[in-house]
Amino acid sequence: MQAATTAGGTVPAGTAVCSGRDAAVTVAIVDDQPIPRSGLEHLVSGMARVTVAASVGSIEELDPCDRYDAVVLHLPAADDGLSLKSITRAAEAGHPLVISAWDRPPGVLAALRAGARGCVLRRSTHRTVVCALEVVAAGGLYLCDSLADRFHIELSRPAGADPHGLAPREAETLRWIGRGLTHAEIAHRMGLTPATVNTYAKRIRGKLKVSNRSELTRIALELGQLPDAPA
Repeated sequence: MQAATTAGGTVPAGTAVCSGRDAAVTVAIVDDQPIPRSGLEHLVSGMARVTVAASVGSIEELDPCDRYDAVVLHLPAADDGLSLKSITRAAEAGHPLVISAWDRPPGVLAALRAGARGCVLRRSTHRTVVCALEVVAAGGLYLCDSLADRFHIELSRPAGADPHGLAPREAETLRWIGRGLTHAEIAHRMGLTPATVNTYAKRIRGKLKVSNRSELTRIALELGQLPDAPA
């Protein structure tokens, strides 16, 4: 399907962008930081025929019985491993527009598979966020330009390929870490020395920008596209 570009983003061909709509659009804002959330409230409430129906610090605070045209979900910088679950939960309440730095999991493709209808960067302009929200609220899909490029790269990656540049043995090590094995146990299964596994783990932490084993375990569980480790 061909795409059209507007306001610093990409939308599918045939999607009405910034089109007129008589009925008021209801939006929920989810951001765990009060000051950025207040900024989003100000931006969204300034849009024509748009109502901020809810503004909360976490997805769990939304009333499960309420429905919105769009849910603006700002993923926290210090991710707790629940990003994809939060996107799925947001999709139950409305069309999610996800705001993130996108410098660590989940990737754009994983976010869309989890239910996101739009993805923009934290550094995106107000105009981009506004146009993205209008497209998402109308039921369309929206990716800002840099994320559209990243999405096409992820989409063209062979099944099982690692999106973070891990070597095959590093990817296998990460999978074993995700299954709860110690470095000594991983070394035994892979026919390596514990020192080599420690080296792999250090490289993985550098590539994935994490600092400890618990974060590695969480990412290993999120990265469903990593190849399975041999049984």
